[in-house]
Amino acid sequence: MNLAAKITTGVAVLVVGGLVALAVPTVSGAYSEMSSWAIFQPTEEPTVEPASAEDDPIGKKMIDELGDGYVYVGNGTAIPKGSPAGCEDPAWLNLGGMSASLSGDLVDRGGRDLAAGTAGLDDDGRIVTYTVAPGDALYAIGDRFCIANALTIATLNHTRTIQPGEVLLLHPDGSIPWIPYFNPDDAPGGYQQIPYQLAVEAMSAAAHADDLDAMRTIFADDLSSLFPNPAHAEVIAQALDAGDLDVLRQMFA
Repeated sequence: MNLAAKITTGVAVLVVGGLVALAVPTVSGAYSEMSSWAIFQPTEEPTVEPASAEDDPIGKKMIDELGDGYVYVGNGTAIPKGSPAGCEDPAWLNLGGMSASLSGDLVDRGGRDLAAGTAGLDDDGRIVTYTVAPGDALYAIGDRFCIANALTIATLNHTRTIQPGEVLLLHPDGSIPWIPYFNPDDAPGGYQQIPYQLAVEAMSAAAHADDLDAMRTIFADDLSSLFPNPAHAEVIAQALDAGDLDVLRQMFA
């Protein structure tokens, strides 16, 4: 029996370039210590992503079918081992809805051409950020840290291009909501994407400049009205009211 026949009815199977993904609901992971976001009352409680295929029935079925040449990275996705080359257990960035999480662990394989910047560590010694060096490229950054979907780093950080000196988030805290970059997850057809994107980019720049007053102004004047679901805007309003820049810097990485 093939993989599609084994998976529960209603779950679609996608195979693209060796990557196998199941169209299952997106959930957020929790791979970091709980942040101060716990003091807020988000409209949707973050869901914990199983850490491995053994903890996820869908993941176990996939690996049983595909074999040891694949690794399960959560959210119904399995990818080939050794991609990037030399990475036995690649990491994968999961973005969806109002959540961002990392499946797997980041490893620093050392500076190299096009990825010569500096890794930033948290108090537990885990890689969480990367400071861009001149000439860096996303695919090389992904290769250095064994991130299989390296281009997603730009989307996670609310940008289309990376610049020298920019501090990129690589390991999002799955307990903190993340604001979608291109448009709200429930945007209707014909949604005006550009005003939303510009407002999100402005919020990101203000967050990294530690300018809470500017963030509150941008949100009130430009961004809050662009969410089809007012409850999603309220999540941001709570973070702004609390004034927690650590939380806001991830929401608008």
